[in-house]
Amino acid sequence: MSKPHVAPYGAWTSPITSDLIVSATVRVSSAMLDNDTVYWLEGRPTEGGRYVIVKRMPDGCTVDVNPPPTNARTRVHEYGGGAVIVCDDTVYFSNFSDQRLYRTVAGAVPKPITPDAELRYANGLVDRRRDRIICVREDHREATTRHHGGEAVNTIAAISLSDGAEQQILVAGNDFYASPQLSPDGSRLAWLTWNHPNMPWDGCELWVAEMDDKGVCADARMMAGGDSESIFQPTWSPDGVLTFVSDRSGWWNLYRWEDGTARCLVEMEAEFGLPQWVFGLSTYAYTSPTSIVCMYTQDGIDHLATLDIVTGARTVIDTPYTSFSGVVADAGRVTFNGGSPELPWALLALDLATGQMEILRRTTDLTLDPGTLSTPESITFPSTHTDGTERPAFGLFYPPHSQEFTAPEGEKPPLLVFSHGGPTGSTDSALSLSIQYWTSRGFAVLDVNYGGSTGYGREYRNLLRDAWGIIDVDDCVNGARYLVSRGDVDRNRLAIRGGSAGGYTTLSALTFRDVFHAGASHYGVSDLGALARDTHKFESRYLDRLVGPYPERVDIYIERSPIYHVARLNCPVIFFQGLEDRVVPPAQAESMVTALEKKGTPVAYLPFEGEQHGFRRAEHIKRALDAELVFYGRIFGFTPVGGLDPVTIKNLD
Repeated sequence: MSKPHVAPYGAWTSPITSDLIVSATVRVSSAMLDNDTVYWLEGRPTEGGRYVIVKRMPDGCTVDVNPPPTNARTRVHEYGGGAVIVCDDTVYFSNFSDQRLYRTVAGAVPKPITPDAELRYANGLVDRRRDRIICVREDHREATTRHHGGEAVNTIAAISLSDGAEQQILVAGNDFYASPQLSPDGSRLAWLTWNHPNMPWDGCELWVAEMDDKGVCADARMMAGGDSESIFQPTWSPDGVLTFVSDRSGWWNLYRWEDGTARCLVEMEAEFGLPQWVFGLSTYAYTSPTSIVCMYTQDGIDHLATLDIVTGARTVIDTPYTSFSGVVADAGRVTFNGGSPELPWALLALDLATGQMEILRRTTDLTLDPGTLSTPESITFPSTHTDGTERPAFGLFYPPHSQEFTAPEGEKPPLLVFSHGGPTGSTDSALSLSIQYWTSRGFAVLDVNYGGSTGYGREYRNLLRDAWGIIDVDDCVNGARYLVSRGDVDRNRLAIRGGSAGGYTTLSALTFRDVFHAGASHYGVSDLGALARDTHKFESRYLDRLVGPYPERVDIYIERSPIYHVARLNCPVIFFQGLEDRVVPPAQAESMVTALEKKGTPVAYLPFEGEQHGFRRAEHIKRALDAELVFYGRIFGFTPVGGLDPVTIKNLD
């Protein structure tokens, strides 16, 4: 093997280019089983971020179900999810451009079945017995929203399959609904519901109603949940027993409703649930009336297991994967997404009898030499409560790595701290080309699971109660300091980046702490008050729990909003923003950019036409990655290779 080239950190040549990332990757999610056929959703950056339903036949052949320009994506809660229903080879989906439900059979051109109105649909199922779809409906019609104080109205509705204009409200009266589930015999309907200011991971309720032959709900009763208990994924067993995930113990564990009480199937300090930012999430499924296959997170690592309902025996399934999502199953077969530090996310099918596993779809066909990849180290580091007492925080540390390059003797790498979104989200160990893009060029990366992240129990998740902009920021800061103290990174070249809520953490860390030397905000929040006033219904009261009631505690909102404290932000920042973002509108970034420019702080701004909350188009994903690298090169004094397009940095150029 030849001797490595010597080049400064950040200036290494990498095989993981932005062109390669956007051309060779797709998003794969929402697996659905229909007899012997598997369906899933693909988000394709090269098609403008369009979501395509893919059908895979038993012989392994695949076909796209919805042709362009249709886009299988719903805007219920703005974040969507649960946009597709499959039943007996008939596919129903929400089309993004008009939010109508469409139907297609055997490759026919999709036809709309619901009227052209300001109605959105998600999280549906086919009620065969009554020839209808049952789903969550979100009503944005002007008369409706005006009557409800300007908010959309969420219900559980039934849509006739013979005439989609015939719509019946089944359940109404609360602010939010999710997860309608019909019992196998069609006689009972289960659902989740919650009200402002709760988010579903704060507290929600599980209800069940009887359904008569006409499909009218009666005798509805609450089965579990409340303001301080989060319920996730109600599911009926094949023999009609209600199953659900609850965090009543402090951890999201599995329960079954038996003999008038909820029985815990397996009591563990582990998370079998997820924060319901989108519809259609699934962490477990029945393979028989007495057997469940499930995924759970313990100590930040995912596991896949089978669970015997009678004996309570749990058997971990041995796979080469360490991260899992989207578990669905039928008799003897489980389909799920899996990833590991060496293996990119893929959609997989596992035969439980033989142990044989088949890759149905990779998120990338790119084959990388494992020697080019940085392997993450799971770290626990000291951080603090708001009262100053010590507590642990968690993260994944990726050192810079290249087979072809090494840095000059004595040089330490710049550190890039990733602050995830949510803020209830979490990071995992699955191979991320976006992280390897940085490590293969000579950056160290710390991906932080700060207080408030999912995967460590309700107590850890609740650390952000009244403390957003404090706990998360302290954890990012303390993680960087920890790596400096270990001698892993250059204390003078520390940067932080994040998107959405992670963008707020980024801007707060840059404004209220004097640790980082540069940062990147991707559609991040700069004005908490504006977020409380301007955001969509789903999140309109979220900050009540994270910050305080608005406008009663406007003083806290001002105190923690970077836009009001620009005088304290003295390092360069680059902003990336979708101009059609309804979650964090462009004014959030633009007001911050204007203030920094006026103040004389180096600042760059890249707006993207046609993007909403999160970038989906290949050209924009590519430009954002490369521009951020160029930006850090200008700030930290290295020249990235590859002839990348320049970035205008006001007050620096």
